[in-house]
Amino acid sequence: MIQPQSLEQIANQSPSVFLRRYPSYMIGSFAALALILAVVGLYGLISHMVLQRTREIGIRVALGAQRRDILRMVLRQGILATVAGVAVGIVAALALTRLLSSLLFASRPATGLPFLSVAVLLVVVAVVACSIPARRATRVDPIVALR
Repeated sequence: MIQPQSLEQIANQSPSVFLRRYPSYMIGSFAALALILAVVGLYGLISHMVLQRTREIGIRVALGAQRRDILRMVLRQGILATVAGVAVGIVAALALTRLLSSLLFASRPATGLPFLSVAVLLVVVAVVACSIPARRATRVDPIVALR
């Protein structure tokens, strides 16, 4: 019995279409993995920074610093490091895009929208990754930190 199928269904079942789509799936998977690794690395870096500065934060709290000031300090340092990294990354990506477009036939350099969207995504992820250690820093007990 013959089953009627749309052209899209036939194309989705075709091995040649799969072989053309497979590299895109792999690149997308690697990009997601890179984003996850960046988030974990950023969280680890900010956590380590907060852990090293526990005594300083304890002294600040003991001298009367407000919890929001501590939160702002930790977030500012994490976000400044992230923005610097994103700026260096964008410059490197633009340079490599120009280089690769000269090596590839009939390709044009990417517009600014992908670079901007990835930069915004990374800054948002950095804010979320920095907020957890920053909130933990606001709970530092001055007595324990000064011990």
